[in-house]
Amino acid sequence: RELNAYWFRFADVVTEFIEGLVETYPGLQYLDGFPEVKVVLRADVTAETYDKVAVISGGGSGHEPAHAGYVGEGMLTAAICGDVFASPPVDSILAGIRAVTGSQGCLLIVKNYTGDRLNFGLAAEQAKSEGYKVETVIVGEDCALPPPRGIAGRRGLAGTVLVHKVAGAAAAAGLSLEKVAAEAKCASEMVGTMGVALSVCTLPGQVTSDRLGPEKMELGLGIHGEPGAAVVDVQPVDVVVSHVLQQILSPETNYVPITRGNRVVLMVNGLGGTPLMELMIAAGKAVPKLQLEFGLAVDRVYTGFFMTSLDMAGFSISIMKADHSILDRLDAPTKAPNWPVGTDGNRPPAKIPVPIPPSRSTKSAESQSRPQELSQQGRILEAAIQAAATVIISLKDSLNDWDGKVGDGDCGSTMYRGATAILEDMKHYYPLNDAAETVNEIGGSIRRAMGGTSGIIYNLLCKAAYAELKANAQSEVTPKHWSEAFKSSIASVSKYGGASAGYRTMLDALIPASQVLEEKLSAGEDPISAFILSAEAATTGAESTIQMQAQAGRSSYVSAEILATVPDPGAMAAAGWYSAAARAVKEQCEGSS
Repeated sequence: RELNAYWFRFADVVTEFIEGLVETYPGLQYLDGFPEVKVVLRADVTAETYDKVAVISGGGSGHEPAHAGYVGEGMLTAAICGDVFASPPVDSILAGIRAVTGSQGCLLIVKNYTGDRLNFGLAAEQAKSEGYKVETVIVGEDCALPPPRGIAGRRGLAGTVLVHKVAGAAAAAGLSLEKVAAEAKCASEMVGTMGVALSVCTLPGQVTSDRLGPEKMELGLGIHGEPGAAVVDVQPVDVVVSHVLQQILSPETNYVPITRGNRVVLMVNGLGGTPLMELMIAAGKAVPKLQLEFGLAVDRVYTGFFMTSLDMAGFSISIMKADHSILDRLDAPTKAPNWPVGTDGNRPPAKIPVPIPPSRSTKSAESQSRPQELSQQGRILEAAIQAAATVIISLKDSLNDWDGKVGDGDCGSTMYRGATAILEDMKHYYPLNDAAETVNEIGGSIRRAMGGTSGIIYNLLCKAAYAELKANAQSEVTPKHWSEAFKSSIASVSKYGGASAGYRTMLDALIPASQVLEEKLSAGEDPISAFILSAEAATTGAESTIQMQAQAGRSSYVSAEILATVPDPGAMAAAGWYSAAARAVKEQCEGSS
């Protein structure tokens, strides 16, 4: 395994893998966007002519054959490949959506990891704003750990492949987007998975870790090498299989709705470094145990490599509750090369990459510019943006100091980058007389400059607000329109990020602000007063986070004693820019009256 460090260049492994994949299988193609855009798609599909629901999945590479090996008629329409163990970027996901999504829309199947949820979530919102119909199903079927606290949830593992097959077959049958999404969601709730490993994996270009000692095995190890539930002495395979089955089917956790007398599907999945012979042995042990000890009818058995972890030695077991509908979907024909069926076709002598399709956005980023003369609304919006960004710049050191105690210490620096980019871009590019487009441009500035989870979250805020403002486009945006856009943006962040009130995040500032703003406007309060009162609610909410136990982000790993010494930096930043914007709007309106 040490030779691994010399054979491969880490930066090139994913693109070179894709090149080899499409040379091997005639039904696959890739978008011409290397190295940033790494998308594998069906060679026979174009967005202009495709008349069925597109099924798209993806994630970090290193899990081959997932996900690109499941692209083919009757399964995935496209797979978005990130770098090794890294979520694919938003632009890659968007490129995949644009390339294969026709009039019937697309379904995104996303494994339950924060990066995947956020990046696929933001791409979905962007695609919706461009006119695409998009639904998302999150798969988290890990049964190794106790039910988690907070929003992290259960990890998405090899059972996701079964969801791919069900959704792909439903789409191939011509079902609507809503029905395909419903079948995929139902399938995701019927499956449970647990993995066991005898070694950790070797990243390309690196030397294998010896974290697991000799004669040791890890129960519940994740597909990225994350620590599992326990490290124990190596046990005979029949003992290991019994433990895994008991964990998945435990009535105490009730992870899957499977009881005696049910029909099930069994998947034994190799994690990359386990010989097929050993996987077959595990399958041979599992089937009679399911039948005799658990009283289940095993209708299908899939054994092989479905979702690996590079060269990790070990396997996972997935059990899915089955009925005639599920079995029909699993048995439906597919040309996906790595689903356990044969495929026909001859490789053509040469392949030319498919060009990346352009955005459907009605206005390109290049077409946006600052108006020569600002309307009253434009002047107010400019003042609010200026004040909000300036306050964030002044808070840089305080935010970093707070974040140094409860996070990674860069909240202030990250927010500073976004604020300075906004101020610079506003001088030239923001169409300030058009509120919706200005909000969209702010999201673009943040996306380019901030990076990290904060950048994704604020971009989601802007994208959802833009969509709401655009839907209610009039000659002038009213305070109630702003309130609805604010509410919609918070809902989008909560949906894709998983947090809500009381989780010790920026939403603890924004949710009370939105509630007060909506309440005061509905009661007929003067809009300026309503804005100021909602800003006070934001500040109060942010300060109250010092009393909260974190349930999201890096702070969720910090002890309660440390958390009790500082407020949440993200919430304080949100309260800071929101309050500054409110004061600026008040000053502008009073000055012009």
